[in-house]
Amino acid sequence: LSLATVAALISSTSAFAPASTFQRSTAALDAVARKDSYDITLLPGDGIGPEITEATKKVLTALCQRCGFEMNLKEALIGGAAIDAVNDPFPNESLEQCRNSDSVLLACIGGYKWDTNPRELRPESGLLKMRKEMQLFANLRPAKVLPQLIDASTLKKEVVEGVDIMVVRELTGDVYFGEPKGIEVRNGERVGFNNMIYSESEIERIARVAGDVASKRGSKLCSIDKANVLDVSQLWKEVVTEVITKDFADVELSHMYVDNAAMQLIRWPKQFDTIVCGNIFGDILSDEASMLVGSLGMLPSASIGESGPGVFEPCHGSAPDIAGENKANPLAMILSAAMMLKYDLERPAEAQLLEDAVEAILDQGLRTADIKQEGDGCELVGCVEMGAAVADLVTSLEMKEAVTV
Repeated sequence: LSLATVAALISSTSAFAPASTFQRSTAALDAVARKDSYDITLLPGDGIGPEITEATKKVLTALCQRCGFEMNLKEALIGGAAIDAVNDPFPNESLEQCRNSDSVLLACIGGYKWDTNPRELRPESGLLKMRKEMQLFANLRPAKVLPQLIDASTLKKEVVEGVDIMVVRELTGDVYFGEPKGIEVRNGERVGFNNMIYSESEIERIARVAGDVASKRGSKLCSIDKANVLDVSQLWKEVVTEVITKDFADVELSHMYVDNAAMQLIRWPKQFDTIVCGNIFGDILSDEASMLVGSLGMLPSASIGESGPGVFEPCHGSAPDIAGENKANPLAMILSAAMMLKYDLERPAEAQLLEDAVEAILDQGLRTADIKQEGDGCELVGCVEMGAAVADLVTSLEMKEAVTV
């Protein structure tokens, strides 16, 4: 998925994609040209990951049979599963397989089992390695409230109705990757330290992604910082302002301190359209924004670099407390597969079919436990049943052409 693809990441007729003022073709912007067979790496990971992966595989199998193309789905290790198997949270074999694929579909990683491991042997270290080695510097996470699920939000209907936010998060810099870092003894006591650091070029490239996204949406961009106390945030604010002012004159730029942003997302989220954040602020705020819709189990995301395959994954975690109990919601991973089809595989009509199938399932009243409300009259189903229902609809729904101009 190329950096240029960002221009298309905000265009869709689906309720699951943010509203945009126009649509444009993704042709010639994808990692691979449209073809009859694709090599896809699946990273099931941990917790509920294998369950939602299996449900998604069945949906993709039905899609391929319906539409006459092939996906060669090959699994690889990441996270706790990789630690248990080869004592490495993201082994080089997995990295090379991802690099040589047309696209990557990741489920989720992590769990209590590995929480006390040394840092280098924790599942999250594998995720950070993947982002760094594949140069996935930009993460796009939509948070759009769906009419079918508006009552699933913990906030009042009048607060969340119509919410449509895109969080653009920088992924490969900031305090998660900054050096020096560690734990050492100073003056007889342990001291832990990390380095919150950004270069001008790192800020420039994420600002351009955010500016492009904002210009195709509502032309409003809010940049998040803590410039009143952090030098790195002062540089962030200056560079973002320079890039947007110079290259995106149509975009209305505002700035907000991260603590205020966390409050405003709950107080009145409709004030936001596109948000751009550094890595740690984006990690926190994108999760908060995602919960406006009622469940992380409904939201896909895309992680992209300047070239090569993208990584598509649901926003939710591994939920080890319900792993193996057939309670997981596979819809976010199915929708992540739809994003993959649209932006990495040049299959927009097939992506539209998956999105339509998910919407139809919600209209039919099927709900997994995370989106089921007491007294809503909907049918409670498990992960297996939800995946099978979507697969059935993929084979029977009318297939629409994706609208592009």
